[in-house]
Amino acid sequence: MKEIQFPIDFTFNVTTLSNDFLAKDANGKTVAYVRQKMFKLKEDISIYDNESKSNLTHSIRADKWIDFSAAYNFKDAKGKEIGKIARKGWVSIWKAHYELIDQHQKLQYHIREDNAWVKVLDGILGNIPILGGFTGYLFNPSYTVTDLNNQAVVQLKKEPSFFGRKFKLSKLKPMDNDDAERIILGFMMMVLLERRRG
Repeated sequence: MKEIQFPIDFTFNVTTLSNDFLAKDANGKTVAYVRQKMFKLKEDISIYDNESKSNLTHSIRADKWIDFSAAYNFKDAKGKEIGKIARKGWVSIWKAHYELIDQHQKLQYHIREDNAWVKVLDGILGNIPILGGFTGYLFNPSYTVTDLNNQAVVQLKKEPSFFGRKFKLSKLKPMDNDDAERIILGFMMMVLLERRRG
């Protein structure tokens, strides 16, 4: 995931049984196929360089069973840990808040939901038959990464789409390649978790 051209589009597959999506860069090039393993007590995500699943590039695994405050470790294809994303427990029930931690176990970035009301309305109306499929056009939450100086670095926005299956990750300021890789992996995990909430 080096030298990726932003923005990056995440598009969920709605015709498969697994929870999976494609990530494509600004040039339309597939940079990742993300697949969540089903029926696991701990979250287990595999990331490949394309849909053929011939080349595993990263994995993300939870450190605990289903838990509000689980951390999700990022590893490269050789098993080297490159960071993790941690959910901020009960704080995230109302408004999503995650922390991105580097390979030295130091806090590096925060990810916060920009407006919790958007997700609440999406969740309520999404449970109404027929109307639920169209809420993806009406309510589109966004999440912003900020550094330790509270400067916005990257933003993920849910795009208007049927069944809310499209997201766009945009860079707001320059960052180095290692940070970009960690942020992209963090959002890949976070979008799987948050999409289930609405």
